[in-house]
Amino acid sequence: MFLKSQVSVEYMLVMGFVAVMTIPLIILYYDYVSGSNDEIVTSQLNQMATKIVDSAESVYSFGEPSQTALKVRIPAQVVGASLDNKEVVFNVSIKGGGTTQVVQISYINFTGKLPVNQGIYTLTLRASGKNVDISYR
Repeated sequence: MFLKSQVSVEYMLVMGFVAVMTIPLIILYYDYVSGSNDEIVTSQLNQMATKIVDSAESVYSFGEPSQTALKVRIPAQVVGASLDNKEVVFNVSIKGGGTTQVVQISYINFTGKLPVNQGIYTLTLRASGKNVDISYR
């Protein structure tokens, strides 16, 4: 009888040790994946903002009535987007409940709106006078 209980206790000790080692590894993995996801989204939005600025500057340099269209994908983490004079600004929700901004600056003025909801959109950039009008559908 003593031998059976010893095996049971040793088995429980081994399983407890495995659990104690596995749980912190799972937590570290989750933190790493969450941090990587924030970096990926921020990088994608930075590339998108750069593409918008570059395309808008090209359309502006060709003059009125030139226009172009861009296909963009807005991730779920975007909580705000705006065109402030000469800036393209995306507000992004990050791990831990905070927000960060992705900003690209241009030498031309923007008018219009950018999409905020998650999804794929087609942006239309149209030269109009001394600025570029940006709309989406």
